Parts: sequence; C-alpha cells; structure tokens
Amino acid sequence: MALTSQITPYDDRWPSLFDAEKVRIQRVFAPHVVEIEHVGSTAVPGLAAKPEIDLLIVSDHQDEARVDQEMASLGYVRGKDLSPGHMFYRRDVGGVRTHKVHVCRPGHWQVSRMLRFRDMLREDDELRHKYQSLKLELEARNESGIKEYLADKAPFIDAVVGLPPEA
Repeated sequence: MALTSQITPYDDRWPSLFDAEKVRIQRVFAPHVVEIEHVGSTAVPGLAAKPEIDLLIVSDHQDEARVDQEMASLGYVRGKDLSPGHMFYRRDVGGVRTHKVHVCRPGHWQVSRMLRFRDMLREDDELRHKYQSLKLELEARNESGIKEYLADKAPFIDAVVGLPPEA
C-alpha cells in the first residue's frame, strides 16, 4: 500500500514552500502564535523525504472551532488530536498530500522533540544518512500504508531523542 506520497530526493524549493505556507497560516493563529517552525524531513537539507511540508505551530489559541473553520478555508482537514494539546491538520491538493500542520500548546513535549530531531539531522551527516536509508527501506517494504511506516520509524526516532513521556 502506498504512503501519502513517494519519498523523493531533497528539493531546494521546500524551504520556500514552507515560507509561503507560513504566511498563509499565521493569520489563523494571530495574535496567539508563539512560533512557527519548519519541521519534518523537508526541513533537513539533503534528506530525501515525502514532499509534504510539515509546519509546527506553537500557539496558546483558545477557540478551536474558529481555528478549524479558518484552516478549512485554507484547504486543511483536521485529523485526530495526536495527544492532549497537539492538534493535527493535513492539506491535499488534487488528491496529493502537500502539507501537514502540528499545532501544539506552549511547553508541549512534542515541540522540543520535533525541533531537537530536526536539528540533530541537520547537524549530523551520519545520522541523516542512517535515517534516510531507514525511510527508503520502510517505504520499499511497506504493506499497510502510512500508519505502518510511522510506527516502524518510531523506534529510530525514540533512540535518537528519547522516549515520549507516556511511553
């Protein structure tokens, strides 16, 4: 079964795509935005990735119904919350996943985890190569789709940045 997108070589346009989407989305969370970061594999120069731009929004917004409505007006669908205080949105264009947005409350444990993993991959060529090899291997043998792929990547990520609090 296919993933949401096929893993492709790093594309130099990904940072610009992040910048453009950041501008589109930040008004939804204003004035409650603490930070908006480019995370995930597209945020790591040289790393092959599914060409889906991941944004991490740290926000102390209160009106989830308004945020859901405004994100929908930008083409986003809200997924299930990934944990308390961690909302998730996805955007597909023409049936192809283009963006994923993680919205976390300030201080949420996933914020430091996502940023730490991104920064470690940016700084360590060997770690980046190992992660890329794992991703390509998991894609090649995947039978059940994105949930299987994410579950199979998790032990590597946990080994690098530590187990999540509820683990």
